[in-house]
Amino acid sequence: MALMFPNQSRSYDATRRAVRFWGHDSAMEVPFFLEEDALFRLNPKTKSDEAAMLSTFDAMRERINTVAKKVHSFDRRSFYTLVATDF
Repeated sequence: MALMFPNQSRSYDATRRAVRFWGHDSAMEVPFFLEEDALFRLNPKTKSDEAAMLSTFDAMRERINTVAKKVHSFDRRSFYTLVATDF
């Protein structure tokens, strides 16, 4: 089964400076972190506050999910961190 994103929830993790979201590969939950720098690459006008970063994430969700699927297909890990160079 391919990686899917049925759970649309996401949250900002200030410690990691990243947006956390989850995918599902069969019955396994797969956590992802999207670093701030990746958000700034996706939208250079993104401000450095939680609401703005979550808004950019929501606007770019389809592209983020596509990259997450690609990264997940190369290597199976307990979690993934997506960085600017992934985009």
